[in-house]
Amino acid sequence: MNAQEQLALLQAGATEIIPQEALLAKLEACAQGGKPLRVKLGMDPTAPDLHLGHTVVMRKLRDFQRLGHHVVLIIGDFTASIGDPSGRSETRPPLTAEQIQEAAATYQDQCFRVLDPERTEIVYNSDWLAPMGFADVVKLTSKYTVARLLERDDFAQRFAQHRPILVHEFLYAFCQSYDSVHLKADVELGGTDQLFNILMARDVQREHGIEPQVAVIMPILVGLDGRQKMSKSLGNYIGITEPPASMFDKLMSISDEMMPAYFRLLTDLEEGEIQSILAGHPLEAKKRLGGEIVTMYHSADDAQAARQRWEQVFSQRQMPDDIPTLEIAAESFNEADRLWLPRLLVLAGLASGSREARRFVEQGAVRVNGDKITDVDAELALIGETIVQVGRRRFARVVRAE
Repeated sequence: MNAQEQLALLQAGATEIIPQEALLAKLEACAQGGKPLRVKLGMDPTAPDLHLGHTVVMRKLRDFQRLGHHVVLIIGDFTASIGDPSGRSETRPPLTAEQIQEAAATYQDQCFRVLDPERTEIVYNSDWLAPMGFADVVKLTSKYTVARLLERDDFAQRFAQHRPILVHEFLYAFCQSYDSVHLKADVELGGTDQLFNILMARDVQREHGIEPQVAVIMPILVGLDGRQKMSKSLGNYIGITEPPASMFDKLMSISDEMMPAYFRLLTDLEEGEIQSILAGHPLEAKKRLGGEIVTMYHSADDAQAARQRWEQVFSQRQMPDDIPTLEIAAESFNEADRLWLPRLLVLAGLASGSREARRFVEQGAVRVNGDKITDVDAELALIGETIVQVGRRRFARVVRAE
């Protein structure tokens, strides 16, 4: 491809490119024998699992790779200890070093489900941020005003509402900007919530005598709730390592209105084919979407099995044949020989923690042997086999270990 054709490919699906003419100039320089562009993406390891929302930006990174450019994936183990304030109405709770390391350990394998490992450089920003001294931090922050930082929507809203903004939150953008200085990034990708940080990095690069990077801004994927961005903390996510059946079932739960964005941001289908699929019956279109994504992260056979299981459970109203059986140890029960329902959901793998389990119960999404339970304080005796169900898609068969 010539530079103009490359630009057209990179524009596809992007919200904006700032400045577009600078990216074209960089592509033209590469086409004339220059070095491949250094394209940067930073990801803070705040949770162990990557989800489909992360892949929107990663898939655009893959486009750069296919054009021969060099991708640098920054695992933000240092910035995760600060916490990204972007889009936040309150200060993030701090993560421990153990939490960050646990999450970071899973990212490399997961990112290669999207990216080409041969063309991906993985770095950790603690390598250059942790050794910085206080004088280095003062020098880095001396070129930017508080007024400019308060132009950020999230900070401006919190300041106007007299909600606290801790000083270390201001430092997050400086750290992300210095990543671009250290790596001499030509391009940085991010979601729309990262626009301020990425543009600030251009200013900081300029102050360090480095040609400013180009910002490629991608849309935010809305989560399963249809309202907020996909996030593990909100429970509205689809993890890219989830079992095929779970992934397919969750995709079948999205609204019809969300399908165009999911097709365009998450699949490799051409626009004409997407339009043809969407013109058909919404249920069949959703099945096609589920099949495409499960195939991408698992296999075509897994996608077919997941579809058949979904149709068995929902179209034919049958209980699935492959419900996993779990034995609950005797020591999990209380003195009355009963087990708290939210704890049961966690032990059965139907909830990630007590908070999520309580939310499922309060929402009326939990059934035990077919009976809906909405009391978060419910305690169960577990006599014989017990079928526990969360929502319409997730089942577990639990028995008490002898």
